[in-house]
Amino acid sequence: MKRLTALGLIIMMFIFTSCSAQDKQIEAASEAESQSAFTQSVEESISASSNEQISDESTFAPTAEESGKPFAVDTAISDVINYPAFGEWGRLIFPVNSGYYSGDTLGDLRLTWYNNIDPQKTVEIANYMRERADNGEVIFYDIYTDEEKAADPAKADTGLFFFKGEPGAKFAVCNAGGGFAYVGAMHDSFPHALELSKMGYNAFALIYRPGWDTACEDLARAISFIFANADELNVNVDDYSLWGGSAGGRMAAYLGTYGMAYFGGDDLPKPAACIIEYTGHSEYSENDPPTYSCVGKSDGIANWRTMQARLDAMSKLGIPTEFHAYEGLYHGFGLGTGTIAEGWINDAVSFWERQMKN
Repeated sequence: MKRLTALGLIIMMFIFTSCSAQDKQIEAASEAESQSAFTQSVEESISASSNEQISDESTFAPTAEESGKPFAVDTAISDVINYPAFGEWGRLIFPVNSGYYSGDTLGDLRLTWYNNIDPQKTVEIANYMRERADNGEVIFYDIYTDEEKAADPAKADTGLFFFKGEPGAKFAVCNAGGGFAYVGAMHDSFPHALELSKMGYNAFALIYRPGWDTACEDLARAISFIFANADELNVNVDDYSLWGGSAGGRMAAYLGTYGMAYFGGDDLPKPAACIIEYTGHSEYSENDPPTYSCVGKSDGIANWRTMQARLDAMSKLGIPTEFHAYEGLYHGFGLGTGTIAEGWINDAVSFWERQMKN
């Protein structure tokens, strides 16, 4: 019995020792697993934090525009609109009626009813505005007072972009088309104004309210604004010219025929010349100013024969005119860069200069 008891004690001690060792192994394994899980959790947390930080840095990283790089063909249109130095008027560089243009970048810009858009010219214009704005120069002018804009909110979407020429030089007002539904300035008035400024003339590009009547009212107001502020703007108001393409051409023609006062502006002299691109406007009078017109023969919107007939009739009344129709060109070719019409703006300026009396 004593031998059995001793043997039992030995067996029990062996079992206890084995269980204790096994328990320690299980505990150690459990602790290792727990430590591994903790370590993995920490690593995942650090990784998530790191990714979050990278994401935040990416969000706040300066864009090409903010870092001082010039605008380029791959610059987002939204970056130009929201460029800090442009302020509130940045939104008027492109059509307010956004449904009439497409493309995410300057190089992709497309405008309804327009052809031959030159991406390099678009970039040049955006950088021209940026450089002047960064230098603190005023390049945009409101033509209506705050009270007038409050009474008619649509007037908040109007104004004049100023492309400076030589101090005291004569001025031109350029009016883009857009079917009286929107203002296609980036292709149909900004390029013209920029080129005129390079020639030394002071040029303005009007952003107006769509609708032929409101557009003409805004143009009359814009011309009146320029006359009233000629000293501040440092422009010569003698022998000015009105330019326009498509709907903008109709605006120039209407004011040339009826004058500013007819559309609510001041009683001012008529322009020395109207420069009109691709519009089927046929109305005229014996009091119309000298008129230069050009159009593409493949224009499906503005018939070149209608335009030629108008100028022929004006010529018979003794009004100086000049007409050009270009083979194969479609509607809305703007400056016509890279086309058969390239350089037409030089002919138009020469025509304007021949009408100058001062």
